[in-house]
Amino acid sequence: MTQTDATGTTQGPVGAWIRAGVGAWIFRILLVIAAALMAYSWLQPWWSADVAIFKGTDDLVLHPWGIETIRQVRAAADPDLYAMPWFFAPFTWTYFVVAMLALAASLFVPWTISLGRIKLPLAAVLIAVVGLSYLITVGLAYGIGEMRAAAVDTSFIGKSQFTDPMSSRKIKMVSDLRDGYWYALYAGVALFFLALVRGLFIRKPKA
Repeated sequence: MTQTDATGTTQGPVGAWIRAGVGAWIFRILLVIAAALMAYSWLQPWWSADVAIFKGTDDLVLHPWGIETIRQVRAAADPDLYAMPWFFAPFTWTYFVVAMLALAASLFVPWTISLGRIKLPLAAVLIAVVGLSYLITVGLAYGIGEMRAAAVDTSFIGKSQFTDPMSSRKIKMVSDLRDGYWYALYAGVALFFLALVRGLFIRKPKA
């Protein structure tokens, strides 16, 4: 249990967490900012495409959990060309929730783990795993996009054209990465970097 001494100072793990030095609090603030950037990037479009025959833009929009399309695209195109497997969205959302919980836990866990003779703070490991996994997610999103585009003889980035299976006519399309993709990349780099420099902000307590 957390107790207070005669001066009213909080004792125990909670008290130690509150009384952490300036460096620890700076690190926590930086980690919260990086986690917020990750959450923001997750909710933003990562890629979009404008198909010339349809009015407006963003006819196809790629999110980390799948592709969103307008009604005309759904009516004219085979869903197998752009849709992800049914388990993809639940899996990616589960990953995101677990990643956020891991970052939140890293603010509080005081333990270390041993890798042979090397002892590492569990908090730093959690942050590094989340950062690295998010960078992998960013890379996979680009790779999957390239493969899906190649399957219909189009370019994932830039101007291209494809053959409409209904009318056999050539249709122009312009696609590009959105800001959310770059925010996700920056968030992954920031988290991994923070994991590497955590020891500069949070010192191991003296025995």
